[in-house]
Amino acid sequence: MAKDFYKILGIDKKANDDEIKKTYRKLALKYHPDKNKSPQAEERFKEITEAYEVLSDKKKRDIFDQYGEEGLKGGMPGPDGKSQPDGGFQYQFHGDPRATFAQTADPFGVFFSGGDNTFGGIGGVPCSNTNEVFLNMGAEDMFGGFNPNAGAFRSQSFNAQAPSRKRQQQQDPPIEHDLYVTLEEVDRGCTKNIKISRMSITQTGNARKEEKVLSITVKPGWKAGTKITFPKEGDQAPNKVPADIIFIIRDKPHGQFKREGSDLRYTAQVSLKQALCGAAVSVPTLQGDRIPVNSANEIIKPTTTRRINGRGLPFPKEPSRRGDLIVAFDIKFPDKLPASLTNQLAEMLPN
Repeated sequence: MAKDFYKILGIDKKANDDEIKKTYRKLALKYHPDKNKSPQAEERFKEITEAYEVLSDKKKRDIFDQYGEEGLKGGMPGPDGKSQPDGGFQYQFHGDPRATFAQTADPFGVFFSGGDNTFGGIGGVPCSNTNEVFLNMGAEDMFGGFNPNAGAFRSQSFNAQAPSRKRQQQQDPPIEHDLYVTLEEVDRGCTKNIKISRMSITQTGNARKEEKVLSITVKPGWKAGTKITFPKEGDQAPNKVPADIIFIIRDKPHGQFKREGSDLRYTAQVSLKQALCGAAVSVPTLQGDRIPVNSANEIIKPTTTRRINGRGLPFPKEPSRRGDLIVAFDIKFPDKLPASLTNQLAEMLPN
């Protein structure tokens, strides 16, 4: 079925060039696939772009008005009524609606807005009397990127003030991720390679998904809460500064030790008999060896601790020095005692 390009844009056949462009821009913004995620949006976007390309070109529009879509694609009819594919004019839609959309962007719409003068102010600065604006820019597509050839101009005289600074771009908020490391990794340092996925803008202005590996060198002794920032590694988007990506060091739970700054705490299990009569406890270290702790001739209380100097984690700013290994005790009390033993203990133990 032949297409009616006037009907596709919803305009009258007498519409002028300005009306055609304004209508196309309105519809293109509505159905642009980067903004409109409905299944039919992309096909509709392509359809209205093809209609605009035909009706905004005087030669194509004249042929369409006289012969319709078939006249455009099959060649203009000759005297015998048959098409002439090798003579006259032939048209074929190139199929890249994004390129057309980028080329129709209004350069003044990016830099000028409001005001009492012809173009208003630039970047919020009021207009002054007849200053030359020296710009060499392309039209920015709010979805598809930057077209360096569209709308470029230079040394034009406008009733506007030339800005001394570029329009400030907004940056998205930082993106934070927790990075869990083991105490062994904090003890000796390590390198973590993190793969991220982000959206990037190609040179043609199209958005695509890419993967990138960020390398993080964890220094010995780094404390939980340490932040590593990768500037502007977030998703790219037109007119936006990519967000910073921040990784925050977190301690991965350990089966034997708990971190307390640069110190490590280990809890030894002892029986009530060992707590009262003394015992030798073998304490493991993060480096793999074991250290004996003897509590002979001393009663171990629930609050008792032993400190082994220099067997904790490195100090972040002075890795040659280390914190301590603190040994705490968990005393296992029996759930029940025989009556005879209870009587003996009552006689033997002091009040």
